[in-house]
Amino acid sequence: MNKYMKVNAENNPIKVKTTSRTEPDEIKDPDYMFPAFSNGKVLLNKKQGRLPGMGWNSWNAFGSKNNEVLTKAMADAIVNLELAELGYEYIVLDDGCYKSERVDGLLSNETLKFPKGFKALSDYIHSKGLKFGMYNDIGTNLCAGSAVGTCGFEDVDTSAYIDWGVDFLKVDNCYYLWDNATFSDLANAKYTYAPNLRSITVSGDKLKITLNALEDGILLGQGATKNNDNYISNIGTFDGTNVGTTPVGDRWCELGFTVAAPVSGEYTITVNYASGEEVGTGRWLQLAVGHAENETRYFDNLLPLTKSTTDFTDSQEIIVSLEKGENIIRIMNHRRQENTLNSYAALLDGLNKADPNHDIVFSICEWGKTQPQNWGYKVGDSWRILNDITFCVGSDGNPGLAEWSSNNTASITSQYNKAVIMDEFAGLDKGWNDPDMLVIGMNGITNTMSKTHMTMWCMMNSPLMLGMDLRRLTKGDELYKIIANKDIIALNQDTLGVQAKRIFCSIDNTKPDTAYVANNNRIDILAKPLANGDIALSFINLNGLRDPNQYSVDVDCIINYVGHKMIDADKFRTAKSYLIKNIWTGEEAVNDSKIFSVTGIDAYDNVTIRVTAV
Repeated sequence: MNKYMKVNAENNPIKVKTTSRTEPDEIKDPDYMFPAFSNGKVLLNKKQGRLPGMGWNSWNAFGSKNNEVLTKAMADAIVNLELAELGYEYIVLDDGCYKSERVDGLLSNETLKFPKGFKALSDYIHSKGLKFGMYNDIGTNLCAGSAVGTCGFEDVDTSAYIDWGVDFLKVDNCYYLWDNATFSDLANAKYTYAPNLRSITVSGDKLKITLNALEDGILLGQGATKNNDNYISNIGTFDGTNVGTTPVGDRWCELGFTVAAPVSGEYTITVNYASGEEVGTGRWLQLAVGHAENETRYFDNLLPLTKSTTDFTDSQEIIVSLEKGENIIRIMNHRRQENTLNSYAALLDGLNKADPNHDIVFSICEWGKTQPQNWGYKVGDSWRILNDITFCVGSDGNPGLAEWSSNNTASITSQYNKAVIMDEFAGLDKGWNDPDMLVIGMNGITNTMSKTHMTMWCMMNSPLMLGMDLRRLTKGDELYKIIANKDIIALNQDTLGVQAKRIFCSIDNTKPDTAYVANNNRIDILAKPLANGDIALSFINLNGLRDPNQYSVDVDCIINYVGHKMIDADKFRTAKSYLIKNIWTGEEAVNDSKIFSVTGIDAYDNVTIRVTAV
């Protein structure tokens, strides 16, 4: 029997779902389909109620050059610097820890970097009172290239992680077979977009009607393109990997038709289409009858490849059931999200069957590609919202390079600008938006930037994963004071578990809580309800220049935006005065005006206060 074969009490093998490497899995369970994304239901007994994870991850500090000696040194530092006492508990091995190929189908430690193996390292970390984390990928390979991705091996891999004592599992999305992921074949777009659509023909009892996509169809959601040659393209789900696309609102598109059936019964539908294997034009078609909340799917598969993306032909006949009267027929492709959910779910299923009592934190790392804010809560404890915060990682003796701002994802503000409007997707019943690891301690980031970076992540309930070589820290130095500030950490770990909401934006204050603003020449004000009834307010200057102006919010504004999430909004509203504590200076004051103001905020700086109703 295989070392990692799961068995039940009678020593019989337990069937564990593994994903296919030859074609996307057939998805029949409605709980894994697009209409179920909004129902709030978690899958596979996913644990709820976790606060954001805290710890250290090897990638930003050492890239794929991390090793056993360095990892033990980081664990020692977490303890010796008393960071463990503040909540930093997970020590996570990122990419570069495995052999480049499987050994007899199993994961194996890279013997030069990790000569004693993962179980021995896990035991060492546990002996320090800390927790051990590892990394993999839902594709065929890891991002650094090793051919040890979990696809098709979810059963043996999850058993190995349980055997090694893993407490935290970060799972990436490179080389994913069913999407055009970072290193995947670009032709995999055939799975994530529907073909170009020109018309459908519905035939049956006393009915034969051809409906034109542009004239008779209705575009549902967002993202599709009407082309001059009388067809619709770009039916699928927005790619959220990079900046520039808001996470709020419909991130998908469908084409809907209304068909009046003379009698109830079976009808045939043919779709006039032209397919391709490129962004915007794919081959995967889904056809359903009914609105999303009560749909019946009749087709969910690839269509044949046409000569070109404008060479239209009719599909095979698709047999459907229609009711007498009006019927809604929806043409779509939600597979980008459904496939990815299915792959991550296979890992959670394997962990559950390997150890039903496991307490592993499951960190989804598909960089926001499939809009995981819609579905990640079903299986994950957090989900990355964009591609990496830096691509200039460090090595032993080199701290790497990070940026405050950039035109792509590789900066603090690129990540913040998206995550700050994603508060409604997060919570104790769901999980947490993950704008990637902290870049505090890397070159290019000043102490002021680091302080504001820490504030942003704590206010947004983001996982706090340190990404620096902790040997560079001395207890009491400036960087240490930032990552060890108990008052700011308390906001992140507050048991109410509410991500801050942006309630003011100096550039776009029409809907500050949902407006995706990339221009950093601004002041934001965030409000975060806390478990004891307090409110945390953060005034953030994203600009590289000091802002001399006064910015204010009053009690009514705060309650208007977050009152429904507060412990006692009425008490806060009617208080005669408020005790104010500055999170970063420790200064305290009393406010009896019901208006909270800050005048003059330095470049890249913030003023963050905790407000207590007296």
